[in-house]
Amino acid sequence: MSKLYIVPTPIGNLKDITFRAIDVLKAADLILAEDTRTSGKLLKHYKVSTPMQSHHMHNEHKTVESIIQKIKSGTSVALVSDAGTPAISDPGFLLTRACIENNIEVDCLPGATAFVPALVNSGLPNDKFVFEGFLPVKKGRQTRLLLLAEENRTMVFYESPHKLVKTLGHFCAYFGEDRPVSVSRELTKLYEETIRGTAKEVLDYYTNKPPKGEIVIVVGGKK
Repeated sequence: MSKLYIVPTPIGNLKDITFRAIDVLKAADLILAEDTRTSGKLLKHYKVSTPMQSHHMHNEHKTVESIIQKIKSGTSVALVSDAGTPAISDPGFLLTRACIENNIEVDCLPGATAFVPALVNSGLPNDKFVFEGFLPVKKGRQTRLLLLAEENRTMVFYESPHKLVKTLGHFCAYFGEDRPVSVSRELTKLYEETIRGTAKEVLDYYTNKPPKGEIVIVVGGKK
């Protein structure tokens, strides 16, 4: 029986991949990719010719069982997402859980993930923190924000650029305008930036300068 490899991929800069990750991708019999077009660019850059199969949030419930059977029959499978470590706000959890339930070995390689550099360069306490990922879009959002308003650890969120201003407005309303906030955008890429300040200051900045790209928000806990 083969195993499932969880392989982190760069979040922007193509150089941010380990030698081991490239070796695993080349040696695997099959690569499961969130978007084969996105992963195809990375594989071409590193001359990886391993066959790919689509594995994303819209089909993972249907494909898990067939993948389990492939691994049981001796197929070595590597899972990648579009960027970063699979299963961190990306597909991967369902397959990992299914492998464990079927006594299939899971080997998760260390590598790129967006929230760690954003947390570290925020300057906010990082000895203890809470990773929240994406907040609920509608249902449950207010309940979650009310709960997090009492959280005293540093909080980390992912957000899309077109929702950033709205979310910062909610932080002002629920956490207070003076709560410290750091927004990291386009990490490892050419136009990478980190904006730090109070929730109100960061809200004003992005209200006047609409953001683009991948975004991580780091928020100080309640004092």
